[in-house]
Amino acid sequence: MNDSTVYSLALSQLSGIGNVTFKRLIGHFGSAREVFKAGRKDLGEIEGIFEAKISAIVSFNDWESIRERVKAVEERGARIISIEDDDYPKRLKDIYDAPSIFYIKGSFTEEDEFPVAVVGSRRASTYGYLSAENIAAGLAQRGITVVSGMARGIDSKAHAAALNAGGRTIAVLGSGIDVVYPPEGKGLYDKIVERGAVVTEFPLGAQPEAGNFPRRNRIISGLSLGVVIVEASETSGALITAELAIDQNREVFAVPGNINSVRSKGTNKLIKRGAKLVESAEAIVDELRFILGEKYSPEMTRNKDWSTSGESFTEEERRVLTCLGTEPVHIDTVIDETGFKSEQILTILLELEIRGFVKQIPGKNFVLN
Repeated sequence: MNDSTVYSLALSQLSGIGNVTFKRLIGHFGSAREVFKAGRKDLGEIEGIFEAKISAIVSFNDWESIRERVKAVEERGARIISIEDDDYPKRLKDIYDAPSIFYIKGSFTEEDEFPVAVVGSRRASTYGYLSAENIAAGLAQRGITVVSGMARGIDSKAHAAALNAGGRTIAVLGSGIDVVYPPEGKGLYDKIVERGAVVTEFPLGAQPEAGNFPRRNRIISGLSLGVVIVEASETSGALITAELAIDQNREVFAVPGNINSVRSKGTNKLIKRGAKLVESAEAIVDELRFILGEKYSPEMTRNKDWSTSGESFTEEERRVLTCLGTEPVHIDTVIDETGFKSEQILTILLELEIRGFVKQIPGKNFVLN
């Protein structure tokens, strides 16, 4: 157990010490430990630190209870990160009301330097699901970590697509780190922990109450370079994430939808208000190129050397796979590029789809799964 974690948790739990005050205290004294060492006079010199807050700090002595809470977190395979810690994400730290502490299972890596959030409706259409999957997979294949809220619908599809594409993903919960919501997402939760991170600012046992989700959403956008809204009605919570992203000076992207669909009214309205219209991961990467640099190629993930993938493919299957990427490819294009007959292509694609390597989407188009 790290003593600095104990001090940080204790300070964050004191009455009147919210995220902004916590950040101000740490900025002045350097650490939570030093805050508790400070006298009344020094504390009183900090802007916004009045007598009630000073008394809460200098009189605190329930250290055993705090250590028990840290121990309980660690027993669940999680840990606490404070805003004073080196591994606190820099981009999140810079937002106005950055969480003073948060709980994490899994880990952050250097690969998470430039995340992009993909969020949307809990009750999406097939078009919405396919769009989310294609964009999340395309970002992951370009080395970009996908952030979302692990909710039903678009969020879960985005996480799963990023993992299936071999990438990393970060889930931000509106509940305690030990409360998986939705419950059927336990398998996805475990996979994210293995190849990414699950984070929350809510304590152990916190249930997914409605008021938690706007707070969660500011972390989703705060972690990210930009936010992609895939499908959202005019009352969707995803639009809250978009508004927060604007406040945090993040890029906002929206996938256009059917003008007659209730599910697309929110995203289409965002585009009218100036959100960047995107249809693919390539377009998002291109918009973010000034930040990402040349490391993240906007080119489609094609021409992979499938002979070294660790899977057993026939030569014909490899030739078909080489034609596909994260963007839809029409079956006629596959026929032209391979020189195979249509009946042979259909047989190969069906076999690859059954094995989970290829997905068919409307219009006789195919993408890597």
